[in-house]
Amino acid sequence: MSDLTSAVMAVAMIAALLLAIGGIRLARRKADRGRGLLMLAAAVVLIGNVLIWTL
Repeated sequence: MSDLTSAVMAVAMIAALLLAIGGIRLARRKADRGRGLLMLAAAVVLIGNVLIWTL
């Protein structure tokens, strides 16, 4: 893998981690539950993309 590809995957994993943390915090509130779940779904999609790129 090239250095650029590795950097992009690292940034994607950091973004997925931040999305998951933010999604969990928002999902705990009743008013923002939908937004939190969407953020968790986006984190899962990002992690899935990184898994596909590495295979």
